[in-house]
Amino acid sequence: MQITLLQGLGLGLVGFICKLDQQTEAFYWFRPIVVSFLAGLVLGDPALGVACGAVSELAYLGMTFVGGTVPPDPLLAGMMTVVIAYTTGQNAETALGLSYPFALLAQMLGIMINTAMVFVAHKLDDCAERADADAFMRWTFAPWFVVSALWFVLVFLCSYALQMPIQNFVATFPEWVSHGFEVAGNILPAVGLAMLMLTTLKLDTAPYLMIGFVMATFLVLPNVLPVAIVGVALAFINYLHEKKMDGIAATAASSTYLEGGDEDGI
Repeated sequence: MQITLLQGLGLGLVGFICKLDQQTEAFYWFRPIVVSFLAGLVLGDPALGVACGAVSELAYLGMTFVGGTVPPDPLLAGMMTVVIAYTTGQNAETALGLSYPFALLAQMLGIMINTAMVFVAHKLDDCAERADADAFMRWTFAPWFVVSALWFVLVFLCSYALQMPIQNFVATFPEWVSHGFEVAGNILPAVGLAMLMLTTLKLDTAPYLMIGFVMATFLVLPNVLPVAIVGVALAFINYLHEKKMDGIAATAASSTYLEGGDEDGI
């Protein structure tokens, strides 16, 4: 299917808003599952947006900013997964594999922009020395909108201007190449989940993983919603337990203090 000019502008607006959110990390709208859903709404196919968002979110779960590490851009990955699936007719898994170069493009562009924007820090230092609050605020917020505007242009070009080259490029693939991208798209979510588990899986959280694995693998469930509900219930139970233990610890500390058990530090 073809993307119209109005739809291309709408996708660019989604990219602008989500990039602004990515810089502030206020609502996490830049995550693929949100970006893909919004892109699906703009294209008139929210079901496709949800399907693409699910696989792309899993693939980019563990790709986070750690120290100086800059991962492939999840925003453009989610956007282009929907665009490629919509314009070429490929399934979400194949589109995910094809969207990876665009995520790398946005990654390199982001690094170059952050390097070029280093002068803003010096401008902020000057404003602070002069106690110019208004200029300080302008130099704080203006770069966010400039970068978001660049992402508007990037999304518009990649989704609308390049849709025919993308379609022609994908149409030249033999069946075994398309199947290879589909296999890669199926593997990427597992890799993303494994990367996330490397940083989050600990001894005290392993039992929850085992419970979810048993439910999802051996029980006949219509979808993952029952697993999610059980996960929320277990998280709430854990929260209540920790809250109770904190209350017991606070009461014990207060009793010790009143009985004069603690040293006064002299």
